[in-house]
Amino acid sequence: MVKQSVIVPEEIAISGAASAAKTEPPILLPAFPPRNSIPGLHRASFNNRFMSQVDISGGRPSALVESMRASSPTHPREAASDLSVAADGEYKDWLKRHPSALGNFNDVVAASKAKQMVMFLDYDGTLSPIVDDPDSAFMSEPMREAVRDVARHFPTAIVSGRCRNKVFNFVRLKELYYAGSHGMDIKGPSKSTKKTTSKTNPVLFQPASEFLPVMDEVYKVLVEKTKFVPGSRVENNTFSLSVHYRCVEEKIWNSLAELVRSVVNDYPELRLTIGRKVFEIRPSIEWDKGKALEFLLESIGFANCNNVFPVYIGDDRTDEDAFKVLRERGQGVGILVSKFAKETNASYSLQEPAEVNKFLRQLVAWKKLLLKE
Repeated sequence: MVKQSVIVPEEIAISGAASAAKTEPPILLPAFPPRNSIPGLHRASFNNRFMSQVDISGGRPSALVESMRASSPTHPREAASDLSVAADGEYKDWLKRHPSALGNFNDVVAASKAKQMVMFLDYDGTLSPIVDDPDSAFMSEPMREAVRDVARHFPTAIVSGRCRNKVFNFVRLKELYYAGSHGMDIKGPSKSTKKTTSKTNPVLFQPASEFLPVMDEVYKVLVEKTKFVPGSRVENNTFSLSVHYRCVEEKIWNSLAELVRSVVNDYPELRLTIGRKVFEIRPSIEWDKGKALEFLLESIGFANCNNVFPVYIGDDRTDEDAFKVLRERGQGVGILVSKFAKETNASYSLQEPAEVNKFLRQLVAWKKLLLKE
């Protein structure tokens, strides 16, 4: 019997470390939820709603390749032209439904009145620009300072598709919570602040630990099989794998897609998703950025609280899981970073990391004024 994997067209952030990072043994602290409060985890069931039978063979561009094109960012020059056109129509209408968080800053903070704000930030495309080389997605010093200032006033977490160690090396702020591999690798602050717990015994939560051996095995197989595909790159994010095709000629996308799928087909416990010029392989467990957000809120001490106001800022399809959780909870706001109209559960929008920087600085200035009153 042929094993089948799940393929879900899904835009994800560029993420990764070139080799598997060593994981640390879990350290359980009272500050994190007790065992009986941790959400139940189990392998996700496969069903026909997902594109498990996408045709990626033959010379004609397949449905999967069409998804690859749809998920790929537009060339900057084309983007500028597309944006000007969209602003007169679809994009302008979209902005009415998802207005600028900067232009409507007073509305955002008014909704948080008498509540504790908690910040959740994606990395790639949110705190740093999307670049061809994922190892070069460096965070600017002004952005680092903005995040540092935010963390002085609000509990703050970075929720990224990257390996946790990788994103920490980019951000380099010990006072933050970090959720790597789309929330499958969570660690609390190792530096105390007014808004975080003490430095002793930093916490670690890894709901997909049992998948580490198979992820390492698939990583090695993909590295071997893709080494003859010019421009392709495989990255190990510890609990997920990324196969980047940003530098692969479009005429061989179909062949690369078929190759990656053929590998993942042999591992039914994994699922394959398509993102911004990247394939991603993840464990098929019911865990995502939305689950990570809820876990972190509970960890910080805001489980089932009405006086908390989560703010989640992200640019990626996987951030939609967090936006959806906020809508369902009726708490906080989701802010999508995008210059283009796209379907989203976010309430507000920002166009690019530069606007994220401005928004974060404005939040700090607002908080400082409140403290003076």
